[in-house]
Amino acid sequence: MDGFSNLPPLPEYHLTPLPSLLPPIPDKLLTLLLPIVAYWGLSMFFHWIDTRDYFPQYRLHTPAEVSKRNRVSRWEVIRDVLIQQVVQTAVGWVLGMTEPDDFFGKEQYDIVVWARRIRIAESNIPGLLATVGLNAKGLAKNLGPSHPMLAGALQGGQYPSLENMSPVSSISKISAPGFAGWELMLASAIYWVLVPALQFGLAILVVDTWQYFLHRAMHMNKWLYTTFHSRHHRLYVPYAYGALYNHPFEGFLLDTLGAGIAYKLAGMNTRQGMAFFTGSTFKTVDDHCGYALPWDPLQHMTSNNAGYHDVHHQSWGIKTNFSQPFFTFWDRLLGTVWTGGDVSARYERSRLAAQKAFDAENENTTITRLNPADSATQDPKPYENDLRDATDLPSIPLQSRQPQPPAGKAELQAAGSRQQVLDDQKDGGPSVLADEAYEEKEARNSLKRSPRKGAPSTLSSKDGFKGLRDRVPTSMHGRAGGIIGVDTSR
Repeated sequence: MDGFSNLPPLPEYHLTPLPSLLPPIPDKLLTLLLPIVAYWGLSMFFHWIDTRDYFPQYRLHTPAEVSKRNRVSRWEVIRDVLIQQVVQTAVGWVLGMTEPDDFFGKEQYDIVVWARRIRIAESNIPGLLATVGLNAKGLAKNLGPSHPMLAGALQGGQYPSLENMSPVSSISKISAPGFAGWELMLASAIYWVLVPALQFGLAILVVDTWQYFLHRAMHMNKWLYTTFHSRHHRLYVPYAYGALYNHPFEGFLLDTLGAGIAYKLAGMNTRQGMAFFTGSTFKTVDDHCGYALPWDPLQHMTSNNAGYHDVHHQSWGIKTNFSQPFFTFWDRLLGTVWTGGDVSARYERSRLAAQKAFDAENENTTITRLNPADSATQDPKPYENDLRDATDLPSIPLQSRQPQPPAGKAELQAAGSRQQVLDDQKDGGPSVLADEAYEEKEARNSLKRSPRKGAPSTLSSKDGFKGLRDRVPTSMHGRAGGIIGVDTSR
């Protein structure tokens, strides 16, 4: 770049240590603390609205389901989350030791570097115009009196009127070219907006890719599932502070290591990492919150939300919807998105209750945002052999295999998912399917008792009922009060 003799000169700069964002806590320490504060802060918000029984119409599951279907106590969940956060903090501390200290004072220099790159790009304009038969100099001459900046750009970045005196020493100056205002504005936008946006975009792509393929492997390999990942699926009915309830090895591999690699590959600085790690934490907690809140921005930014991930925690959808925490493109590209729509009566009940409390314009909104009719037309891959391989499923009575998915790909997905639950003899097994079938029966009965008929339904044709509302008077966690609602029962 310095080989272009007519480029404006680079300014001098002096680096100064960047002050802490929240004195006296160093930024690197704050980067470790904020995700933990975000995790428990947002979790306690959802716990608060749950124990106060606010917004019951937006719950994905009833309090009875939480207490009956989950296979782990609250103390165990909190313990394992704290273990993962200790590991996360230790790894983050080591990662921070490899990072240089942050300084400021070079920003204007970097903006000018981008402005010089823009000027170099402008030098190619005359040649590009010549390839289509246009004379850049002639155009610039005609436009010069009325549009001098455009004329300068057409001439390859020649702006004679912008030359100024630049100091070369304390006692002498020379004439040097200057930048057009638009060049500096564009360079500033690139430096302050475009580059950070690309860094965050790359980090999101890396963490989504890392988590999708490792998460999918945890489900497709029986040993990996029963040894590590089945622990997370003891929570068949997720709640917010169970988002990081994992086997310690899995928590390190999927969450801590994946986020660290994304941070490094994106070339983020400390404060960018602070925002990325904290934002990822908010998203993960929200995905496990157990509520489909219409005013929650995190649930509308992408289709990967609490309803989408809740399907993955059900016995009939456990081998689908692997994408997390941000987008669903890998599920859609590789055919692992759940195709059965709102197959569960529990989702129908929540949707109808929300419809009554919310707006008529949302009457066709579904929890999964999918049409069950699509199941029959979807390519069955990668589930084409799951029904054949579900060797233990035929021994389970049909009444314990509820809800029934629509025919087609969803039927294969449900068969493979339920077989995986049966493979997990320690925390899964037939009792999980029986409990879920019982709750499904209760949800159907609730809808049948509804005083209003004819409400639009997103259930399959097998579920010959419609209804309006099932308001539950107790909290999602099965008790009305308490700061954290911890119990020791399973």
